[in-house]
Amino acid sequence: MIRAIRACKTAAEERAVVRRECAAIRTAISENEPALRHRNMAKLMFIHMLGYPTHFAHMECLKLIAAAGYPEKRVGYLGLMLLLDERQEVLMLVTNSLKQDLNHPNQFIVGLALCALGNICSAEMARDLSPEVERLMRSREVNTKKKAALCSIRIVRKVPDLAENFMALAASLLKEKHHGVLISAIQLCTELCKASKDALEYLRKNCIEGLVRILRDVSNSSYAPEYDVSGIADPFLHIRVLKLMRILGQGDADCSEYMNDILAQVATKTDSNKNAGNAILYECVQTIMGIEATSGLRVLAINILGRFLSNRDNNIRYVALNMLMRAIAVDALAVQRHRTTILECVKDADASIRKRALELVFLLVNDTNVKPLTKELIDYLSIADPDFKGDLTSKICSIVEKFSQEKLWYLDQMFKVLSLAGNHVKDDVCHALIVVLSNASELQGYSVRSLYKALQAYGKQGSLVRVAVWCIGEYGEMLVNNVGMLDGEEKITVTESDAVDAVEIALNRHSADATTGAMCLVALLKLSSRFPSTSERVKQIVARNKENAVLELQQRSIEFSSIIQRHQSIRSSLLERMPVLDEASYLVKRATATQATISANKHAPTVAPGGLKLPNGVAKPTSAPLADLLDLSSDDAPASTTTSTTTPNDFLQDLLGIGGVSTSTAGVPSTASTDILMDLLSIGSSPLQNGTPGQAESKPVHAVPEAIDLLGSLSSTTSVSAETKPTRLVSQGMDLLDGLSSSTSVSGLEKTVHPSITAFQSTTLKITFDLKRQPGNPRETTIHATFTNLTSSTYTDFIFQAAVPKFIQLKLDPASGNTVPANGNGSVTQGLSVTNNQQGQKPLAMRIRMSYKVNGEDRLEQGQVSNFPSGL
Repeated sequence: MIRAIRACKTAAEERAVVRRECAAIRTAISENEPALRHRNMAKLMFIHMLGYPTHFAHMECLKLIAAAGYPEKRVGYLGLMLLLDERQEVLMLVTNSLKQDLNHPNQFIVGLALCALGNICSAEMARDLSPEVERLMRSREVNTKKKAALCSIRIVRKVPDLAENFMALAASLLKEKHHGVLISAIQLCTELCKASKDALEYLRKNCIEGLVRILRDVSNSSYAPEYDVSGIADPFLHIRVLKLMRILGQGDADCSEYMNDILAQVATKTDSNKNAGNAILYECVQTIMGIEATSGLRVLAINILGRFLSNRDNNIRYVALNMLMRAIAVDALAVQRHRTTILECVKDADASIRKRALELVFLLVNDTNVKPLTKELIDYLSIADPDFKGDLTSKICSIVEKFSQEKLWYLDQMFKVLSLAGNHVKDDVCHALIVVLSNASELQGYSVRSLYKALQAYGKQGSLVRVAVWCIGEYGEMLVNNVGMLDGEEKITVTESDAVDAVEIALNRHSADATTGAMCLVALLKLSSRFPSTSERVKQIVARNKENAVLELQQRSIEFSSIIQRHQSIRSSLLERMPVLDEASYLVKRATATQATISANKHAPTVAPGGLKLPNGVAKPTSAPLADLLDLSSDDAPASTTTSTTTPNDFLQDLLGIGGVSTSTAGVPSTASTDILMDLLSIGSSPLQNGTPGQAESKPVHAVPEAIDLLGSLSSTTSVSAETKPTRLVSQGMDLLDGLSSSTSVSGLEKTVHPSITAFQSTTLKITFDLKRQPGNPRETTIHATFTNLTSSTYTDFIFQAAVPKFIQLKLDPASGNTVPANGNGSVTQGLSVTNNQQGQKPLAMRIRMSYKVNGEDRLEQGQVSNFPSGL
């Protein structure tokens, strides 16, 4: 049969052969031919291994097991273990046969029964046959005792309550001389320790002395051919004993003290030139680190790992690095002695060893060794593989940020990293560097000169270009005039034209990157104010991008050209140096963002098309990489960003201070200005707001990216009043502020207000919607939702969710809180914005769901809102 199956050329031929054989076996089973039963079972086992069903022959296994002869029983038990498992009901029928065979006078038949029981026994079989196995553990036959001990492991796993029956038997087997019995007994002791605390305490009192004796005997034993592996006497027994010692000595000082001498002997006498010896040494190190060992013994263990790091075998070095990472928590000083060897592993050809060694180096860094370690890593950065530079750069930046004690040293190291691997540095690292630069007024001149020189040499490094052009734009006059020279610093000669050249080259080289290109345009605009003689040249450079394929750069080019040409009176105030960024608040914000990112990755909600939106107004990340200088945000990223987190690509937005405007809670006016443009220009007080402050939420004016000049003829006393909700301005080719006198004000359009509706009401909760239609966009409706608790119990962890059809776009703001007071004594509010893309054809519709907790118990309510006014 096997020859016929192997000769098949196609799967169809194989299936035909198997079907033919199975049909023959079925016929033989129905005709009850005992002579062919064992041969048919062998065929079925091969067919089963090929993946074909063999359930029809389960009873044949039982018949073979019940036979008197050893050959039939052997095939029957083999079929039982292969074709069946503990979940099969037919297995209950074999319990009686197993019990009879466990009491059989033939030790080989007893061995078959123990082997089968140890492989497939269920909890019921374990309880029924446990006494027989206990009796066999006292047998005189070595093989029977060994198999009974292994069978006991399965019984203890299935029924931990039976562990106490095997404790004394397991301890007695440790006095045997046969290594097979010893290994089985040690495995049983290990399983007992895991199953029962009582067994663990019993074995600590009764087995430690026996384990030490076994380990000493096997370590000092002479050559024995049956146990020798590469000149090492039974390494398998060595390792099993060491593992059990680790379990018994963990957290127990007395047991650990009793083991110290033999562990030291094994660690010093084992040959490390053989792989089997290295396996014993590694297990010995794990045991020393796991028990309450003396400090000298731990140093000895860490020195063994240090020797492993010099081994040629990559596997040995890898496990040594893994073990050293755990050893740092136990004895960091001893690990520090091997710092040089670990640093060499960072330069290893094997990628896995490089990454593990880098993680270990990161753990080794402290205030005393940070400078030499950082120097070594940065020196290696220049020759590291491109695939490894990302991880290496990330670790170096983390080390420098965490352990820097001097701002000058921090800046020098970051400049080196940006120069050598700027394309691998993340945006949040650049943002942190810029925050430090803005606060280090005494080092700004040195920084801009260093970055200028680095830009000349390493102009292809993206992150370096971004930080450098930002510094040149902010501190260009320091670069030209050599302001803030440090002791020992060499003067450099840079003209105003050279500074513009550097930014222009960066713009041309990185024009495909919208973020870098936008920062270069901002830097050029600022240099036109710092260096009036270059204004005409800057205007020409900026004008080249008016037809840029990247919309972000095209829009900036148009806006900046207008500023240079037509708004000389306000350019100096508009382009003055940025205020010092608050370093403390940025660090808090960054930590919050990192934590939120980790949390979001762990609990990322999956939303089907048209399904539920993110709860409580968690904002969708903006698709634009930069905030517009004049806050002309894209339509899919509302200015009222509702989360406190910041994505790495938004760092320029934070630097300009024009990030999302915080929303205000109910009844509290927003502290943000209604017109960020006024803040940027610094040309007057906050504009007046239409409506009462308690009812309005301050937001900036929005416009589409067209050729619109917002600054025409704007004097320093102009006041602009805008409606507090976003207004889209779509007029093309017009200057909205041309001809405004100092007293001119622009008022926003009135909104269409609809009556309030009761969106949902039950015996426990009431929800009302206040509706307002947005001016200039009749499809968009703003909804102010109010949630009122009608019961006497406070609702906590309140979350509101909404789902709309595909033709409707839904945006949620954050709720004012997540606790709804009882008895209507207060409420929670939340803002929504819906856009009906089929207005007039289909009405607004919405399904809502509210989840909350009452006295710690989860509650859920849901419903459908279909009573929106017509025309929305």
